[in-house]
Amino acid sequence: QVQLVESGGGLVQAGGSLSLSCAASGNIFRINDMDWYRQAPGKQRELVATVSSFGRTNYADSVKGRFTISRDNAKNTVYLQMSSLKPEDTAVYYCKAAVSTTTLRYRINDYWGQGTQVTVSS
Repeated sequence: QVQLVESGGGLVQAGGSLSLSCAASGNIFRINDMDWYRQAPGKQRELVATVSSFGRTNYADSVKGRFTISRDNAKNTVYLQMSSLKPEDTAVYYCKAAVSTTTLRYRINDYWGQGTQVTVSS
C-alpha cells in the first residue's frame, strides 16, 4: 500500500509564512499529480494547488502569488510554501497523490494524507 505523511503545520500570525511537506512511501511505481487541499471548519474541502509529475503547477485564485507548490520526485515528496498568510487560510491541509503501485502499474488510485492544521491568527 501507499502512505502519505504530512508535516509542517502550526500557528502563525497574519502576514507570516509556513511550509508544509508530504512524503509518500510504500510500493510506489509512479506518482502522477500531487495536490494540496484544505478544509476549514464548516466548509467543503477545496483544492489549493496541483503539481504534475513534470512540474506543471496550478493554483486556486485565492492563493495565487502567495503559495508555491513544488515536488521532489526522487523523494516522492510534495511541498507547499505559504507566505503572506491570512486568517482565512486557517484550515486543515491535506495532500493527495495519484499513484500507481508496483502490483497494479496500470491503475491509478488517489491516496490522502492525514491532514495537518494551519492556524493563522489576526
